[in-house]
Amino acid sequence: MQSNPFSRHAQQVLTVAHGQTSGPGSDPSIARSWLRCLEDYHLDPARAQAPVVLEHGRLLESRERLQQVLQIADTEMNSLHQQLSGAGHAVLLTDARGVILNCVTAPSERRIFERAGLWLGADWSEAREGTNGIGTCLIERQALTIHQDEHFRGRHTGLTCSASPVFDPHGELLAVLDVSSARPDMSRQSQFHTMAMVNLSAKMIESCYFLRHFEQQWLLRFHLQAESVGLFSEGLLAFDGDGRICAANQSALNLLGSIRGGVLGKSVESFFACGHDELFSRATPQGSTAWPLHTRDGRQVFASLRGQARAPVWSVPVALPQASDPGICLLDPALQHDFRRAVRVFERDVPLLLRGETGCGKEAFAQAVHQASARRHKPFVAINCASIPESLIESELFGYRGGSFTGARKEGMRGKLLQADGGTLLLDEIGDMPLALQTRLLRVLEERQVVPIGGEPQAVDVRIVSATHRDLLERVAQGTFREDLYYRLNGLEVALPALRERSDKGQLLDFLLAQEAEGQVIGLEPGARQALLDFNWPGNVRQLRNVLRTLVALCDGANIEFSDLPTVVRQGASSVGAALCRERAAERPQDPEVAGAAAQPFRGIRPLLHAERDALLAVLEANRWHLTRVAEHLGISRNTLYRKLRKHGINRGA
Repeated sequence: MQSNPFSRHAQQVLTVAHGQTSGPGSDPSIARSWLRCLEDYHLDPARAQAPVVLEHGRLLESRERLQQVLQIADTEMNSLHQQLSGAGHAVLLTDARGVILNCVTAPSERRIFERAGLWLGADWSEAREGTNGIGTCLIERQALTIHQDEHFRGRHTGLTCSASPVFDPHGELLAVLDVSSARPDMSRQSQFHTMAMVNLSAKMIESCYFLRHFEQQWLLRFHLQAESVGLFSEGLLAFDGDGRICAANQSALNLLGSIRGGVLGKSVESFFACGHDELFSRATPQGSTAWPLHTRDGRQVFASLRGQARAPVWSVPVALPQASDPGICLLDPALQHDFRRAVRVFERDVPLLLRGETGCGKEAFAQAVHQASARRHKPFVAINCASIPESLIESELFGYRGGSFTGARKEGMRGKLLQADGGTLLLDEIGDMPLALQTRLLRVLEERQVVPIGGEPQAVDVRIVSATHRDLLERVAQGTFREDLYYRLNGLEVALPALRERSDKGQLLDFLLAQEAEGQVIGLEPGARQALLDFNWPGNVRQLRNVLRTLVALCDGANIEFSDLPTVVRQGASSVGAALCRERAAERPQDPEVAGAAAQPFRGIRPLLHAERDALLAVLEANRWHLTRVAEHLGISRNTLYRKLRKHGINRGA
């Protein structure tokens, strides 16, 4: 017998079939979905059935089909999970059938979401699981939130899911990005912000996939506003050397007022009042600053053109990257020294072990070493040993022969080691590699041969760079990491500094901002720049890049101001906070000795009062004198704020 909540929910769902629309069923999209579940799929809302999960081989095949999307989405998914403060959220990516291919969540919460049915390989299509964020997004082809009782099945009513579609350059549904929460206190209103971030992340994945998919084509980026070129709302047109359009994103179609079929195969000159030679003469390898361009119907847009030719990042193997080079900034003297040493030993086939906090740029450093080496024209392949499930990592790393297990592809699959043949393989988070695979990896390094699952040995020529945020010697002592593998990988250990320790933080900030602006001219107001430099950045370069990306996406003018910064950054930079804390502490009864010690900083009371007044004025200006926001920013009540304004004689005209 079903539980009462399941039965009540089932009764609510069945009212829709009888034409009654109340509660969640009053939403037309929910009502449509419920009717599909009842009439087309013949699902029972009260049945507590576990989701269908793909076999291991079919899951591998699905992941391989979307390998490039998974690589692009990995950073966005981790950033999105970090922005959501992590707790209680799972960030999921599915294929166009609704099968979960990747999941980012806190390790301590993985079991909670698995109990809810959010497994790797689980089929969350609407035909299988009824109304849900992933499945209904696939049908509706638009971003949506399915909140608790809006789910069709009673067993899913503890979930709240916000999902957004990801389309390929030809307008076909490629994937779905979803954020699911199992928290019972999650209100529908609280999902507005989550839905906006999910949609933005999906558009970023979509744009990055378009740009990478057409790396060898000419690419025109355009928008009605110059400051929007480089943002996710820009139009993208890919065309060949003859100027024939081979792909367009939806924003480009909207800006040109055309449908996809009316654009593909036509010349770029059919839409823009610019000659073929003149247009191509403006191309640069990375896309220049946006310039005015007129459409055939007389409208002005702003555009940049990325050319097909690409110059090597470094012209000689041991050249040091400059701030103007794409991909990395190494102006910290210690980093420069470590980079030169790393390139020299890497050229002699000495393995590198990069150690540093999460997000400090280990993969970017590894790519820079690869690009500066004689192997820069060969593949650079990265595998994250922590993000791939233990059951899949062996197949991902070593590959398999066709038909070697149930569900395996007939033609088999080349693993990451063979994909990197002749080039470089980055083993990211090597400390999380399962012990059994460590033995196989050691054999590959010693014998220079790879044995795919069910296959024969194959020679492989690959240079290895490993990266970890863990203490590998500690893991060796614990018996979770092979000592012989540790010494085999640790030819040269490079300790990468945390962002807060880097001496080139200012140059890095400018470098990352220019990268995220992608040709736009966006400045930093001095207060905003100082706040970004003063912040501790626990998530390191990855967190800084993510914050800058969001700031660029939301920037409406030519400058990012202090008030535009995330609250956590503004609070971390508030110079008045310490004074306020001291004042509140002084108001509480204390032990005489403690009180005497606490009073020492107030011997210079006049300078402190002046500092507090200046700081208050700075916060007021940053928040445009919105007193409620100022009080929230300072962590005090409005009454306390008014008292301080009177004490310092501050008014709007001051």
